Amino acid sequence: MDLQMPDDEFDALAQEAIDAIPQQALDMMDNVVFFIEDEYEPLPGEPENTEILGIYDGVALTERDQGWEAGALPDRITIFKNPTLRACETREDVVREIKITVMHEVAHHFGIDDARLHELGWS
Repeated sequence: MDLQMPDDEFDALAQEAIDAIPQQALDMMDNVVFFIEDEYEPLPGEPENTEILGIYDGVALTERDQGWEAGALPDRITIFKNPTLRACETREDVVREIKITVMHEVAHHFGIDDARLHELGWS
């Protein structure tokens, strides 16, 4: 049976993870919003059972060029509640996974790829 958690509790844990982002990193982040959604919807071509805990959708700071800001929508970092709960056995696991997921997706905003995140233990 999947771990259950009310939306408001999950939201609060996600906010705690966001609040734990070091101020120096927050000061460098540009045009980013955070969302929580229940499920990840696989993209065309992805297997229907694709499970991810979070996703960064935007243009990394390292890839932005002059003129990027003109009409740019905010980058999105989305944390997926139900896949996170399915990956965890305890509330403590959820706290840890949300923190890792938030930091992982923030790292993508800074242009750090999955291979490097794996080396650093944030994957």
